[in-house]
Amino acid sequence: MPFGQNNLLNELLKVNKNLGVVLVSGNAVAMPWLSKVNLVIQTWYLVSEAGNAIADIISGDVNPSGKLPFSFPEKLEDNAAHYFGESSYPGDNINQYYKEDILVGYRWHDTKKIEPLFAFGEGLSYTSFQIGEVKADKKVYLEKEKIKIVGNILNTGSLDGAEVIQIYIGKANSKVKRAVKELKGFKKVFIKKGSSHAFEISINVSDLAYYDELLSDWKLEIGTYIIYVGNASNNIFKKFEISIE
Repeated sequence: MPFGQNNLLNELLKVNKNLGVVLVSGNAVAMPWLSKVNLVIQTWYLVSEAGNAIADIISGDVNPSGKLPFSFPEKLEDNAAHYFGESSYPGDNINQYYKEDILVGYRWHDTKKIEPLFAFGEGLSYTSFQIGEVKADKKVYLEKEKIKIVGNILNTGSLDGAEVIQIYIGKANSKVKRAVKELKGFKKVFIKKGSSHAFEISINVSDLAYYDELLSDWKLEIGTYIIYVGNASNNIFKKFEISIE
């Protein structure tokens, strides 16, 4: 954070423990005070309507449903680029080496089992949700087909709200280097309080292909894949297997 902001916050906490923090930033920041405050709202940059938008969320006029587009690390070294030292970032003034390879963002955290401070896809609401039964329309798929994930979600709180169902897919025992799982589909579902809502998310089987450097083309690996259903990359509610032939 900018110079002096952490010190200012610590001084405020000495006279008022009932504090929340509104962050206006384009990236993650270190939060050494996180355990001492009651809430954190990440607003990004909202330009001319920032005041109205933030006030609507804080007052409860709007029920938030935003999700993080990347993982916030516990510390800088937990990021893949920083993990490998200066040769990876910032480089040697001439060259920069992408040593993390395909494990970018949440893929790095998931695959290396590094807990983020806040995960990719994470975001809170003033209501609560419960995902019910979720399943695929088939057990076995061919390359030209679509995987249809169907299920229902219940708003168990006292306010109308929206949740983002996220579908991640991973290849079991892959022959090539892959992330444990990757986001392949998502859908925001608006639900009245006390009500349930059905959802369907379709994913092309061909979207599970990887880039084969030897062929200089995309290749679909047959075999078993794992479907992960959740509302953040580290908060998975359902997991089941399908096969690609």
